[in-house]
Amino acid sequence: MNLPQSPQPAVLGPVRSYPSLVASAPEAIGRIRPGQRVFIGTGCGQPQALVHALLDRAGEMEDMEIILLVALGEPAYLHRELAQHFRLKPFFIADGADAGTHSHLDDYTPILFSDIPELFRSGRLPIDVALIQVTEPNEHGLCSLGVSVDVTKSAAENAGLVIAQVNPQMPWTAGDGLVGVDDLDILVPCEEPLLEIALPDPGETARKIAEYVAALIPDSSTVQLGMHRIPQALLTFLKAKHDLGIHAEAVSDGIVELLEAGAITGARKSNDRGKIVCSMCLGTRRLFDHLRKNPAVLVRSAQHVSDPAVISRQRNMVAVGLASEIDLMGQVCAHSPGGGFSGMASHADFVHGAAKARGGKMIIALESTRDDGTTSRIVPHLSEGAVVVATCFEVHYVATEYGVAYLHGQSLQERAMALISIAHPDFRARLLREAIDRCYVSSDLATVEGQIHVGPPAWRSAAVLDDGTLVSFRPMHPTDEPRVRDLFHSLSKQTMYYRFMSNVARLPQRQIQNFVYIDFRDEMAIVGTIPEAYGDQIIAVGRYYLDPGTNRAEVAFIVRDNWQNRGTGTFLLKYLATIARGQGIAGFTAEVLADNMPMLAVLRKSGFRLRSQLDGRVHSIELDFE
Repeated sequence: MNLPQSPQPAVLGPVRSYPSLVASAPEAIGRIRPGQRVFIGTGCGQPQALVHALLDRAGEMEDMEIILLVALGEPAYLHRELAQHFRLKPFFIADGADAGTHSHLDDYTPILFSDIPELFRSGRLPIDVALIQVTEPNEHGLCSLGVSVDVTKSAAENAGLVIAQVNPQMPWTAGDGLVGVDDLDILVPCEEPLLEIALPDPGETARKIAEYVAALIPDSSTVQLGMHRIPQALLTFLKAKHDLGIHAEAVSDGIVELLEAGAITGARKSNDRGKIVCSMCLGTRRLFDHLRKNPAVLVRSAQHVSDPAVISRQRNMVAVGLASEIDLMGQVCAHSPGGGFSGMASHADFVHGAAKARGGKMIIALESTRDDGTTSRIVPHLSEGAVVVATCFEVHYVATEYGVAYLHGQSLQERAMALISIAHPDFRARLLREAIDRCYVSSDLATVEGQIHVGPPAWRSAAVLDDGTLVSFRPMHPTDEPRVRDLFHSLSKQTMYYRFMSNVARLPQRQIQNFVYIDFRDEMAIVGTIPEAYGDQIIAVGRYYLDPGTNRAEVAFIVRDNWQNRGTGTFLLKYLATIARGQGIAGFTAEVLADNMPMLAVLRKSGFRLRSQLDGRVHSIELDFE
């Protein structure tokens, strides 16, 4: 973000109708007294001419308190050398804020974004002066706050003195941002480009996380994103969606891209149908031009947009939040010592609202490590001084570059194992030991240390069975243990006999763990799933075990009884063969009972060269890929 050094004031046509209110920026700032509390408009709506005039008189403004919401880039009034003149009272500090900003963390005010307007209105945080930026007034004597309504409108309504920079380049927006000229004390006409935020390339790690998150967002969802690299990367993967809606604290240029792609229509929103709703707009001129007098975009107050009650009334509300840490119970931290600081803004509001919405989801997205990969963001317990923004009761999904953990309604052990499985591989063994020590996880799982692996997303697929049913196929996941147990409990005695070649009444816990914890090198397991109300149900498992001496892998399948003879096994064999060939494996072997006709039929129609030898009641089969 570039802050111009000397904006040039200009007397604008509509402002001439109010000569008694017009002043230059230095004259207007001259009305401020030392020791007063001054609110500065938010983000791209920051009144630059007024800020520069304030800085020019910094030496005369002893003990002044600056109230601000978003600190973007490095505006001069945040620098250390001005601390003797200005004391910051921030509600939110953006990623990338300078060291001078972080030196004022003692005055950071943790509060729900939706509660800030009431703080101003009630007088618990009185505002002496509000420096804001508005459009030119219309024929009715009304101005628009344009890109920043958020808490700015409340600040203007409750300040003792309101100084407004009147800028023709500020877009007139629909929503709650109208302000009457009669409610403004001083008008400072000054035309200049708005501050712009062009977000950098998010990077490959953020893109991997975003791809996982996008898979959790169904068509017709209403989405809250953020201004971090992960939400920005997510925009690319949302372009193929349909009828998305937006209800968010802030929107960026990416919203324009989604509109142009046809992904956003808002047609299925339960509130504000067909409208994009936000409280601020942080982007470039491309976004600002799209907003100008656009009735489809409502820029409303934080008191409305971030109200958890309003959010919860939006069906299929999906909120994507960020974290600096998450512990093995699922508690989410937005600030931890050494872990970065981004304040809370509306994070907690959307956590509460999305968790209560019908069909709502709260998704936490974070990179698995920080400090150049030396520290895990998934931790046994939160750091001292951590700011918790979501409890273990509210988070539905957590996504890292290693996958997705589903937490809602899961036991402590299931939560811990799910989170460990998406942690960076370098930290999984240590996290498992800590989880066992804290009794989050059974000591029986000590044997799987070093075996917690997740298959790559490239091995995901889907197939339409002979009867038209769509089945998803993916690598086995460490959190599949309860679903695998349910699968075995559902099988008939005959199916169990065909699979294990003996009468098996039950599988011991250790054997089930052996099914779940695999290395995806010498062992492979692909599961077929269908959606159920409580989550995916596993209907089939296909596995192979490599014999390095022969470079052949023994293959085996299990299919739920009511899903047999429907093409599931046929697809699993072909898909496992595709993976095995990609791994350089020469072929498959299988041991099949002579009366297991369904399995024999699947192998015989595989299309691979087959050799079979019958020994008693067992066929020993070899399949050659070449």
